[in-house]
Amino acid sequence: MSISSLIGNLLPGAGAHVSMPSTSRVGNRFAEPARKGEMDMLFIWSALGLLLLGLVMVYSSSIAYAEGSKFTGYNANYFLMRHSAFLGIGLTAGFAALQVPMATWQRIAPYLFVVGVVFLIAVLIPHVGREVNGARRWLPLGPINMQPSEFMKLFAVLYAADYTVRKLHEMGSFKRAFAPMAAVILLVGFLLLREPDFGAFVVVCTIAFGILFLGGLNARIFALLFVVALVGFLLLIWLSPYRRERLFGFADPWRDAYGSGYQLSHALIAFGRGEWMGVGLGASVEKLFYLPEAHTDFLLAVIAEELGFAGVIVVVAMFTLLVQRAFAIGRRALLLDRYYSGLVAQGIGLWLGFQGFINMGVNMGLLPTKGLTLPLMSFGGSGIVANCIALAILLRIDLESRHVMRGGGS
Repeated sequence: MSISSLIGNLLPGAGAHVSMPSTSRVGNRFAEPARKGEMDMLFIWSALGLLLLGLVMVYSSSIAYAEGSKFTGYNANYFLMRHSAFLGIGLTAGFAALQVPMATWQRIAPYLFVVGVVFLIAVLIPHVGREVNGARRWLPLGPINMQPSEFMKLFAVLYAADYTVRKLHEMGSFKRAFAPMAAVILLVGFLLLREPDFGAFVVVCTIAFGILFLGGLNARIFALLFVVALVGFLLLIWLSPYRRERLFGFADPWRDAYGSGYQLSHALIAFGRGEWMGVGLGASVEKLFYLPEAHTDFLLAVIAEELGFAGVIVVVAMFTLLVQRAFAIGRRALLLDRYYSGLVAQGIGLWLGFQGFINMGVNMGLLPTKGLTLPLMSFGGSGIVANCIALAILLRIDLESRHVMRGGGS
């Protein structure tokens, strides 16, 4: 049984192949009409490709570290087994999320956002949150650790879309449309910076205000927001010696190649060694205790070394395709007057695209070093599970849109 026919059974008539709706119902507004009974296979295969390639590369990049670490019990397969388990949990959670109608997601969005805030507060409580390398970002749950900031990104998408739909007729008002959302995001940002997790703070801000802009926020307000946000981020960097050192290290990593520029210099060496076609899968030298966090933040550098420029282009192409399909799914929903679903889809595309861009930029030395993983690929249970749920919600939006196009209810 094909993936299309398997998923197509989740909605009434989703597997039927019928003609496009008449122009009396939908008109000619669809710039890229698809046969309504088909699934968006470009979206499905790009997502699966990133997940599976991520599994392979996490194993390849972590073997040496796992085999030589007392923490892993000197088990070379430690990260492979855990990443496989996280993928299984993520796909199971995604299948469950796929059963939930978008109307239900909209109804519970504010409550999920509140739950996310509570988790961010709980992380900061001594003896509740777990501290690693000076950062308190995890909640221990038996054998695993949950990172609330990863789920907060998903909750921010769902809540910001719901908020925007409720304020659609007030998008031109600073006081009624922008100010309440800004206050809420500042609260979340304060909690994230206390962990500290500056990367998650930037992503959550981008998601929330990006969705407001897509929902019709006044352009002048958005321009003012951009300027204020830019100044605020620069101040946060300048007032923190740690972040300031990272910024200067990014500008010239070779100035202090054994200090602040250590990660970036070794990432650039990995890119240089990979050349066009790479040194071969499993043959990376930089992953042999030279490049820190090779299976998380700097996974793309290992891909570049082992698979070369060709491998990096494949990853970039799959991310580009995934984000393009997310925005296309969102646009189709908006054209069907399903505003919440459309904004959620485009918000997820914005989230995955922006975080992926930041991670790739850091690995290539185009952006300052920041602790953001590569979505769908890097090792990290909370991130993988949150990403899989987001993909399932995108698939649900596509299914519901196609159901409406066949003449079903919204």
